Amino acid sequence: MELIRSLYDLYAGPNGSDHRPIVESVAAWTENLRDAMSAASGLEQAIVATAQHAPVALEAAIQRLIASLRYEPIEIGLRRFADDVSNPTCDFVVAALITASRHQTRDLGQLLTHLSECARAECHLYLRIWVSRARSRTAVRIITSVVSIFILGLLIFDRSYLAPFVSVTGTAVAIAVVASFAFSLVWLMRIAEVRTPDRLFQPLEVVS
Repeated sequence: MELIRSLYDLYAGPNGSDHRPIVESVAAWTENLRDAMSAASGLEQAIVATAQHAPVALEAAIQRLIASLRYEPIEIGLRRFADDVSNPTCDFVVAALITASRHQTRDLGQLLTHLSECARAECHLYLRIWVSRARSRTAVRIITSVVSIFILGLLIFDRSYLAPFVSVTGTAVAIAVVASFAFSLVWLMRIAEVRTPDRLFQPLEVVS
């Protein structure tokens, strides 16, 4: 299963597990929140105002956050919002908002600007990683295609070339070659993975 997943990821490229769209949405929402705070009378009103231009990836989570503000403290609502998004970058933004709701900080706008800039920089990093992974995927496609075509050609046109692999020793060698090839594919996938840091918050259910 690990080999199949690795082959799929290397051939298909980044899929729904790519973190870049979420981080980019967090950056956009943070900027919207910063701008809304200049015209709103409080943090809750600023959060409600961001719903009009909410990023698509966060729209459902923002709507749930706004709904929760009606019946529970803003800190709990923000923690549930962080759980819905489940992204380390979003956790930093939520931590800043929770601190602001407790202590009425004056520099929240600057802090949100800095967090959005960090999120944008993280998006650029993910893009650079995606480009580097594209080279690895191209190399793997070429290698696997050539090897597969070569083996298929031998099976069709020259089976006598594969006769030595029918013996016990030949079978062991063939298994060793295939295992080495499979290990190389899995290893290429491992070194191309994007490892995100652990979340700042634990899930709210675990804490409670």
